[in-house]
Amino acid sequence: MTTTPVAPAVPRGLAGVVVTDTALGDVRGREGFYHYRQYSAIELARTRSFEDVWYLMFHGELPDRAASADFAARTARLRLLPADVREALPAIARAGAVSGPLAGLRTALSLLGASAGFRPVYDLDAGSRRTDALAACAAVPTILTALQRLGQGLEPVEPRTDLPYAANYLYMLTGSEPGPDRVRAIERYLISTVDHGFNASTFTARVVASTGADLAACLVAAVGALSGPLHGGAPSRALDTLDAIGTPDRIDGWIREQVLSGRRIMGFGHPVYRTEDPRSRMLKSIAQEFGGPLVGFAVEVERQVEAILAELKPGRELHTNVEFYAGVVMELCGLPRAMFTPTFAAARVIGWSANILEQAEDSKIIRPAARYSGTPAPQPVPAP
Repeated sequence: MTTTPVAPAVPRGLAGVVVTDTALGDVRGREGFYHYRQYSAIELARTRSFEDVWYLMFHGELPDRAASADFAARTARLRLLPADVREALPAIARAGAVSGPLAGLRTALSLLGASAGFRPVYDLDAGSRRTDALAACAAVPTILTALQRLGQGLEPVEPRTDLPYAANYLYMLTGSEPGPDRVRAIERYLISTVDHGFNASTFTARVVASTGADLAACLVAAVGALSGPLHGGAPSRALDTLDAIGTPDRIDGWIREQVLSGRRIMGFGHPVYRTEDPRSRMLKSIAQEFGGPLVGFAVEVERQVEAILAELKPGRELHTNVEFYAGVVMELCGLPRAMFTPTFAAARVIGWSANILEQAEDSKIIRPAARYSGTPAPQPVPAP
């Protein structure tokens, strides 16, 4: 008599399950720390450019000044979209008038991959994979800002090769060259969100990469995962919370009602961190550099939420996550709320691509099992 091996039980959602090794970074939730390669992600955000961090993720080391300048110039030249992709953007924007630029990015990335002749990563060497990844990453900000402007009845703004990544992103979005304070604020935000362990979209990208699919297909899958409100849709929702509260005198009553009714307070809590989210700490300091009523209100909401949660749910630490102050910073920098999650994608595409490149080095397909819980089989098939 043969028996079917019993698959080991794992937590729902694979929470905490180690599925592979990676040299790209890690999140140490109990410490409130995360890193890219061997460097603190927050320290990189404070001290290096976005292009330097991009180089680090793709090459495994930080560039020297010459390599940094060469890499920045090389990636800047890749910002201009192929003609057939540019020509299709108005139709994509019209089709996504309700769903917005992030949904349009999925279609545009598929078209970009086809237009550029991306081949399955399984069939490419490491250098060719990296070439495709650089082209896709450089194109994403151009696609997103063009779709946003077209959706507002405006003409897209062509990318500039003389501006760094963050400055060019804001320029393409607004049509005017941004001030250095806004550029540096957004750049630090972008760096802080390049990668963050095996989150849903990163894991999705790696699953598709394990099949040997082309780089565009892997990124489209990642964008699809990011579009879910439980993953990438929270920055604007966290800001909506501040709007719903309205004034400081309403904080206590509003928060208590949410907690007692079991509703989630957007911008608070994280599935990995058991202490303060280091990204939130940094973004809070950036917001406070700007100052103003919105920042003061956000800080007071944070203080009262943590106090109320400590009272009503003792022993359960809940702090602001990256989305809470990310929304405040992007609002202060003039980004429309429809672009909050797309801006996140403009950073995370680097992390996705680095993970795709790493996964492509492993020929083993990711193929987990499921435990069947339906009606016992086989059952007799009823007559028609």
